[in-house]
Amino acid sequence: QVQLVESGGGLVQAGGSLRLSCAASGRTASLNGMSWFRQSPGKEREFVATISRISGRTNYADSLQGRFTISRDNAQDMVYLQMNSLNVEDAAVYYCAARLYSTSRESSVSEYNYWGQGTQVTVSS
Repeated sequence: QVQLVESGGGLVQAGGSLRLSCAASGRTASLNGMSWFRQSPGKEREFVATISRISGRTNYADSLQGRFTISRDNAQDMVYLQMNSLNVEDAAVYYCAARLYSTSRESSVSEYNYWGQGTQVTVSS
């Protein structure tokens, strides 16, 4: 089993930045990749970014590339999401997710085996 705990959410003004953290524990050596998703009220959970735990290869939602950066620290079992130039549309609960296997459908919720409890990001205009 793997446990994921997110932190770093909060209230930020439009145009500001936040850095989210995800701490993984348990059988982390079994993981293939880790990702961030987000969910706003009334909307489906959507893919934000992913990073391979082995190669470090990253992939982003097209609309977010350039503003968000995902990174990892395998020694500390941490994954980060640096979010810049935030706008009100970025407000959501952000979830850390981990998968056991390589997949071509990295943006699909169903490909993930473990989820954190989420951290709220609020952006004021």
